[in-house]
Amino acid sequence: MAAVEAAGPAPDYEVAELYTRVFPVGAIGRHWRQQLGPPDLSLAVEEEDEGDAAVAADLGCAAETAAELRAVCSLDTLIPSDKEKDPDVISEDSSLLTLRIRKKALERREEKIIVDRACRQETLTYEMESYAVGKRPENPTDLVEEGELLLTLNLFYPVIVQKHKEHKPYQTVLVLGSQKLTELRDSISCVSDLQIGGEFSSQPDQAPEHISKDLFKSAFFYFEGIFYNDKRYPECRDLSRTIIEWSESYDRGYGNLQSAKMEDYTFNDLSLKIGFPYLYCHQGNCEHIVIITDIRLIHHDDCLDRSLYPLLIKKHWLVTRKCFVCKTYTARWVTNEDSLAPEDPCFFCDACFRMLHYDAEGNKLGEFLSYPYVDPGIFN
Repeated sequence: MAAVEAAGPAPDYEVAELYTRVFPVGAIGRHWRQQLGPPDLSLAVEEEDEGDAAVAADLGCAAETAAELRAVCSLDTLIPSDKEKDPDVISEDSSLLTLRIRKKALERREEKIIVDRACRQETLTYEMESYAVGKRPENPTDLVEEGELLLTLNLFYPVIVQKHKEHKPYQTVLVLGSQKLTELRDSISCVSDLQIGGEFSSQPDQAPEHISKDLFKSAFFYFEGIFYNDKRYPECRDLSRTIIEWSESYDRGYGNLQSAKMEDYTFNDLSLKIGFPYLYCHQGNCEHIVIITDIRLIHHDDCLDRSLYPLLIKKHWLVTRKCFVCKTYTARWVTNEDSLAPEDPCFFCDACFRMLHYDAEGNKLGEFLSYPYVDPGIFN
């Protein structure tokens, strides 16, 4: 809490650096709520006022000019003049330059396209962005309160994954300021949590059903000199203790690092820098960079169903690793030192793995080590 008291009341809105100075999140929310009036904070659906007088007042022009602008910018000008009014058909005599350009682009597409299908990545992105826009809860108790803070967080791939070291964030999440850190921790999807430990070449049918997240529940967030450890379960360990002891053994210049319980803090209780890289660590050494890119008040066009937060709005599309044999199904097993495989490691789907490495009675053929494989593409 010392970092909270030392921080300023509000962030810099014009920042020349890559990140802002430290500020308490809850204080900026209170500051905005004091400066803004009820109409600005209201989450009620705004009634559209299409009167010329209202348009003229907003634009500061004459009523005649407002009427002309409404006529020129009306949605009716986008409707084709044909009787069927098919939106997929662009009329030849369209007066809009944008429609004529689109008509030429569609004609070129008809000439060059080979496979006419929607791009899966674009479809996924559109569905995620539009899924919760303006969504209101069925239960009134789940309605987000007026003046609630909304934080945008980017989560990056684990540092140990060299393939995506320079890649864009693999998840973008919206969280409410009043939500606990544990709610964000439970919503993060990482392939490390789904791993199954052990070697099962002798008994592939006895691979345990428990995943790493069920067995190793310890994790922490690091924000501004404080490690927020997940201590909700008896088996949780303080993963930050070794780091704190290391920093205190000599004067390493890290200041007085502290430890706290993740479940006792909300985002409003934190002091943060926008644009600064923080840390989420789980499974002992799986480290993710976390960057807060935006903090604002919630709007009536946002998702207002509290039960949907933390809300995933973007994620990176990953190509699934296919079976080396059939090239069709997603890999379920990975083998090492495999006398029957042309490469090491080698990936197999369940059917090909069993047909190649075991006889009809289930006896092991050849020498190899096999491990259950969880493909990152399952999050697609």
